[in-house]
Amino acid sequence: MKSSDSMRIGELAERFDLAPHVLRHWEAMGLLTPAHRVNGRRRYTRDHVIRVLTIIRAKAAGMSLEQIRDVLTVSGQAERQALLQRHHAELEHRLQEISASKALIEHLMQCTADDFTQCPAYRQMAESAPGLHNLHNDACVVKSP
Repeated sequence: MKSSDSMRIGELAERFDLAPHVLRHWEAMGLLTPAHRVNGRRRYTRDHVIRVLTIIRAKAAGMSLEQIRDVLTVSGQAERQALLQRHHAELEHRLQEISASKALIEHLMQCTADDFTQCPAYRQMAESAPGLHNLHNDACVVKSP
């Protein structure tokens, strides 16, 4: 790769609208392999661009930096698949919760009740929300583990 194909830390950070210290932090955490240095300055390649994009996408999917590091550094495909399957299950659960919340909000936007908490349709939707396994008579909601 020609030296003109590499970029400084500020150029890589700017490409993703990040501060350079974010890339340094990711290097310290083991998410981003340290760049080679030219005259003491970090230089990054197209491989680093792909790695940063991967980190950003994984963060957008709700993965923690530790989870991302685990996926990026795991030694075998089977172990990586297991990690990704666990995260996929978490995402599916979150999507169900988001969908139920969205349905409640959509109902509220059209509900004509003065006190929406007394609306029978709203109450039924709220009581059947995913993740709730026991609605006590005192209106205490106990979240399932």
